[in-house]
Amino acid sequence: MKSFLEYVAEDIIRKYGTDLSRTAVVFPNKRASLFLNEHLARLAGKPVWSPSYITISQFFRSKSNLQVGDPIKLVCDLHKSFIRQTGFDESIDHFYGWGQILLADFDDLDKNMADASRVFANLRDIHELDDTTYLSEEQKTIIRKFFSNFSDDHNSLLKERFLKLWSRMADIYADFNDMLQRQGIAYEGALYRQVAESTDTTFEFDRYLFVGFNVVQRVEQTLFSRLQEQGKAHFYWDFDDYYLRHNEAGHYIAQYLEKFPNEFDIHDPQLYHNFERHKDITYLSASTESIQAHYISDWLRQGTRIADGHRTAIVLCDEHLLPSVIHALPDEVSQVNVTTGYPLSQSPIAGMLHLLVNLQTIGFNAQRNTYRNKYLENVRRHPYAVYLPDDFTLMEHDGTTPQATFLAWLTRNIRAIATNASELDDPLFQESVFRTYTLLNRLTDLVTSGDLQTDMNTLQRLIGQLVSSTTIPFHGEPVKGVQVMGVLETRNIDFDHVLLLSCNDGNLPGSVNDTSFIPYNIRKAHGLTTIDNKVAIYAYYFHRLLQRAHDVTITYNSRTTDGKTGEKSRFMLQMMVESRQPIAFRHLTFTKGQNITTNIPSPIDKDANVMSLLHQRFDVSENKGSTHPLLTPTAINRYMRCQLQFYYNYVCGLREPQEEEEEGIIDNRVFGNIFHEAAQLLYEKITSAKKLLTKSDFAQVLKNPAEIEMAVDESVRKNLSINPRQMSLNGMQIINREVIIHFLRQLLEVDMQLAPFTIIGLEQDVIVPLSAGQFMTTIGGRIDRLDQVTEPQGERIRVIDYKTGSRELKPLADVEAIFKEENLKNHSDYYLQTFVYANIVREKSSLPVSPALLFIQHAGKEGYDPTLCLGRDPIRDVAASRETFLGLLQQKVEEMFSPSKPFVPTENDETCGNCPYRALCYNTLSDNE
Repeated sequence: MKSFLEYVAEDIIRKYGTDLSRTAVVFPNKRASLFLNEHLARLAGKPVWSPSYITISQFFRSKSNLQVGDPIKLVCDLHKSFIRQTGFDESIDHFYGWGQILLADFDDLDKNMADASRVFANLRDIHELDDTTYLSEEQKTIIRKFFSNFSDDHNSLLKERFLKLWSRMADIYADFNDMLQRQGIAYEGALYRQVAESTDTTFEFDRYLFVGFNVVQRVEQTLFSRLQEQGKAHFYWDFDDYYLRHNEAGHYIAQYLEKFPNEFDIHDPQLYHNFERHKDITYLSASTESIQAHYISDWLRQGTRIADGHRTAIVLCDEHLLPSVIHALPDEVSQVNVTTGYPLSQSPIAGMLHLLVNLQTIGFNAQRNTYRNKYLENVRRHPYAVYLPDDFTLMEHDGTTPQATFLAWLTRNIRAIATNASELDDPLFQESVFRTYTLLNRLTDLVTSGDLQTDMNTLQRLIGQLVSSTTIPFHGEPVKGVQVMGVLETRNIDFDHVLLLSCNDGNLPGSVNDTSFIPYNIRKAHGLTTIDNKVAIYAYYFHRLLQRAHDVTITYNSRTTDGKTGEKSRFMLQMMVESRQPIAFRHLTFTKGQNITTNIPSPIDKDANVMSLLHQRFDVSENKGSTHPLLTPTAINRYMRCQLQFYYNYVCGLREPQEEEEEGIIDNRVFGNIFHEAAQLLYEKITSAKKLLTKSDFAQVLKNPAEIEMAVDESVRKNLSINPRQMSLNGMQIINREVIIHFLRQLLEVDMQLAPFTIIGLEQDVIVPLSAGQFMTTIGGRIDRLDQVTEPQGERIRVIDYKTGSRELKPLADVEAIFKEENLKNHSDYYLQTFVYANIVREKSSLPVSPALLFIQHAGKEGYDPTLCLGRDPIRDVAASRETFLGLLQQKVEEMFSPSKPFVPTENDETCGNCPYRALCYNTLSDNE
């Protein structure tokens, strides 16, 4: 079917020929010009001197000596006028949101050329009007209806504040416009009004062709009329007879046809009776947005939709669907043109910007002049962190405001990412970085010029708002390939095949709220834009999009969730009721099947590459000079818990992210570190003069609590990165400090009951060689405390590991149980660790050696003994089970490094449920949509 723009092109050539150099074609938006130009070139059959194509916005701006101001600057200047005229001490932080609303009110007022002094008249009661001659009876009735709500005897504080603000609106409006005029800038409505009211504007073209307009605001109508008087204005209206007279979609065009007559015959059935032609319309109900996106590939593959290229359109009522839609396009679509922008907020660079902002705001501890580890690590884990400079945290203070310094730091790092990643062949990356860099420069200019005066918190929010409202344009050939568009981009363009996604009430019509300082009735009385107008505009978009299409599919989300009603658009219902034959409607519902399957990941063979990685990580020959154990009990325990988890962590080097709390928060890990270090500091001081400790040694320390507190405080300062000269703790830190002091006292009291005994070592490293097939590695770790006690049975050495947790250990039955995966949940990993350490010590000792776990929280129990047990018997000497333990250990290590033994996944669902590598290898639910 012939499109509206093809008819326009034919008419232009018929009336004006092919020399269109003195012709300007004006559109509501830019995209339609590309299609019209293509039609002109094709229909002329010879070279054409193209007309000038401009949008209505460009038209107005070209006729003014003013420039449209930056949106942020406009709100900042409005804030200054507001303070001057009201005397309210309102911060820009609080003002910014509703400053945007006030600016929109001013814009609407000017585009409709209303009298600001009358709109903002101080009306507590309709009787206060000094002069009502300018109001019609209908306007007076509307205003009385509104102000009757304000004339009762018990005005609320809200009403009082509203009326107080209302009384200064006209002054704010005038002051704001004067300020902008002096700077040579304006908001769009003010610029439009200046052009419309100017009597000396010159129009250089012989004719202006206004194509495809719908709503025409008062300023535009004024300009149209002036050009019409000069014989230069011609109008091409795009509509259908179906909705022109008796549907809100034709509300505006029906008003304009008489005043601005159509270049076409409005009764031409080929042009304006398209809803009387056959159409296949399918309504599809889906339970999720993703199902709708997934349907795209199936829809495109049907019939000639792909082959018809730009005659096929996928239109998004909710533009947040764009990323899903792009990924859902099938491989058969070789050409696609995306006209709606990709959200900058969904790009990786926006994530990096967010992390950098957080690092310098909530991630910076000004008191200690340090960065909190959590926020620093968040930046370093981002994929773009490799492109940051080594000194990316360095913020150079150049004497400007902190805000300008902060923005300069952000800009420097974003520029570094762009420079260091310049070789990446990724247009989305390049465009998103450019947009972000431009945005930051724009903010920097406003801050350094003094136009934006704000604190860091407000600046942080402004950056977030700008990122969320910025889109990245796609580059493509507009007149080729399947079109992916937002609703607004469809104006003036016709399609044969249309897939309209997420066509719910709230999306189409869009969210048309009446957030404004000008009440509905006042707006209506003075001819300003109301909700009714907005709904009519969306109704036109919907009907015009479908009027020439013969193949239409409309999907909507039927689920009621997240505040959405799950209702199809009212326009869909309206079309079903009012449409004329022969439109054929089909109603279908997507069903979401859910198959429960156990998707066990495959084993990973130890091929040459994997074996090479194992050698690099664990072989002594590859790690010469290492003073740390290459193989630790923790690594062995991880292997027994899940071999794939061991593979990802130790072989691939994929470290799971640390669940770090904000710096200063004492979680379980930090609590344990503080206790261990405090115990070491305290016992090092006690044993500095002698190794044999008596009851009196412990009694002396217990009588002097300052020594215990000093050891804890030093450990707290180190672990929380607190300035040594300061010791200011918050409430929770003070509570944790007291608990650790209590635990230390409890440890001292337990040891006093045990004394006399000898401390052999504190935080002592033990490492021994271990061979496993082709591997020669080392095994060992760090012992919290090594002591020697004397008992009725004789002397023995204890290998002690401190534990601050509350869970009591369940004894294992025998040594074999240490190497069984099912016992790991009972802390058999603790057994493995202490057995390894104890056997290393026993190898060089003539005395018995016991493995011991000292749980501080339970140490106060009468007769408490930290020695590990097998069954009910404490292990007085690991020598009794040494041969069995070392044999099983050797067997396990040889299995770990054996080329013939692949890494196999665990079958323990609990282990998989808590595994940080779950997404890499294990899924339990497969959705078939």
